[in-house]
Amino acid sequence: MGKILIVDDDKAFSQFLKRYINQHYPVLKVQICTSPVRALPIISKGDVDLLLVDYEMPVLDGDKVVKYACEVGMDKSRIIVLSSRDADFLHEHFPLGTCLAVMNKYEARQKAVLDMVFSSLQRKAAGR
Repeated sequence: MGKILIVDDDKAFSQFLKRYINQHYPVLKVQICTSPVRALPIISKGDVDLLLVDYEMPVLDGDKVVKYACEVGMDKSRIIVLSSRDADFLHEHFPLGTCLAVMNKYEARQKAVLDMVFSSLQRKAAGR
């Protein structure tokens, strides 16, 4: 319980996010996949509690990764799509109910939403 998979080809952003989670939510375990293709077998194992996926990646974009995750049984309420695109664009491509949330990964105000999700996941992982 408490496993987060970050699928993002931006290595610097992924490492930054992993360090942030490790520092503030030590119960959670974070795995990074900079290749969406390499993430597929990890997703299909079914032991990922939260999937953070970048929308724009080479070979497989975030939309395809989200569809795959749902096809193999991942609950869409455990998927967050991150992007450098604005919220209107993201909501158009991921309507309400498609996933837990869509967020601009460089907008500081989005951090509060991620913190709420991480905090909730940490409480569950710690058995509280």
